Amino acid sequence: MLNIRDLKIDANATFGSKTLLVDVVPVCKYKNNQRTDKIVAYRYVTVLPEKSFEKTGVRIDGPQLIDTPDGFAEVTFHGLELAAYESGGKVNIIARATGISLANPKH
Repeated sequence: MLNIRDLKIDANATFGSKTLLVDVVPVCKYKNNQRTDKIVAYRYVTVLPEKSFEKTGVRIDGPQLIDTPDGFAEVTFHGLELAAYESGGKVNIIARATGISLANPKH
């Protein structure tokens, strides 16, 4: 039987051609179902203009790569992957990437 986690989702088609970063949130490690103070990743919260400004968080493991913008900043994700999973009878999407950069860096 095919598992929903085996589905491959076209991240670029799903996100559209423009991704706007609005926030950066630390992701802490959990041990024995308890949150610790150790930061293991950052969630880059974006809005997608071509998808009615739907908000999506993209997790990147490791140190913070970009600061929270003043307002928003157009970004590009590297190695972006989307996956589906079921929880409580609902299908949810998770997003992960290996990197992030400003799409139009100021000189």
